[in-house]
Amino acid sequence: MRRREFITVLSGVAAWPLQARAQQPAMRVIGYFSGRSPDAEAPLRVPFLKALAESSFTVGRNVAIEYRFAEGRDERLPALAAELVRRQVTILVATDRPSASAAKAATETIPIVFLSGVDPVQIGLVGSFHRPGGNATGVSVLTSELGPKRLGLLRELLPRPGTIAFVVNPSSGLTPFQIQEMQAAAQAVGQPLLVVNVGTEDDVDKAFAGMAERNVAAILYGTTLFFQVIGERLVALAARYRIPALYENREFVTAGGLMSYSTDRNEMGREMGTYAGRILKGESPADLPVVRSSRLQLVINLKTAKALGLDVPPTLLARADEVIE
Repeated sequence: MRRREFITVLSGVAAWPLQARAQQPAMRVIGYFSGRSPDAEAPLRVPFLKALAESSFTVGRNVAIEYRFAEGRDERLPALAAELVRRQVTILVATDRPSASAAKAATETIPIVFLSGVDPVQIGLVGSFHRPGGNATGVSVLTSELGPKRLGLLRELLPRPGTIAFVVNPSSGLTPFQIQEMQAAAQAVGQPLLVVNVGTEDDVDKAFAGMAERNVAAILYGTTLFFQVIGERLVALAARYRIPALYENREFVTAGGLMSYSTDRNEMGREMGTYAGRILKGESPADLPVVRSSRLQLVINLKTAKALGLDVPPTLLARADEVIE
């Protein structure tokens, strides 16, 4: 083979891998963002990734994920959503109501899979549950309406319920509704209720000292991402002051909290992962009905109850989905 022919063949061989790589489709990117911290997000993120893999999408092989977390500061969410839109992600996954609203405001074209604890039709995420009609669909859970049920569970647990503190985040847009709903429920059964505002980490210690001084019988927490981010601190302070508390999610109880009553976050994470996989395969969010998640979990920590000197009624234990001993 003459020198010129050899160089031509060699150049073609060297160029072939570059051409092959150029012909491969670019890896699709999921923009996953949340108002929580990475640790507080884990109960949703882990089942999401598992369901995504079951839909044939494995991170690092045929899909990438860009994560953004607001660490309990909802005001950061619009900027995080805009950042992911500029990144030109293939799909946005917003795992709470404030994130979903920020995603919807940031783009009308990129598909969105959301989780919302408020009716998604009322807040403009979708046109209807059955036919979303736009670029968003996802999972709806009415966690903001569970307050009265939690109040009833707490009263059932306490032998002589005195004043119950309702701890809320004044920065949350849902707080006025939650306070109104809880005050109505408390008034209906003659339950003394003390509303306590905790909007920053600096408020936490002062709030617990104030509740101890007022000799509150128990604590009930409002729904807010901020409390999920500082969950371990809330549990530790309740133990220090020996105040029974009912929390929003199971993770508070596994960390040593007394009791929780809420939706199954493992189920919600799976639903979001399944929908993300279907959209990545070509389905339109406009045609995917919003999933209504209605499974509720009552979790009780008997070790914590014993430490607080509480006897959990057998009727309450019988209804528990999980008892930690």
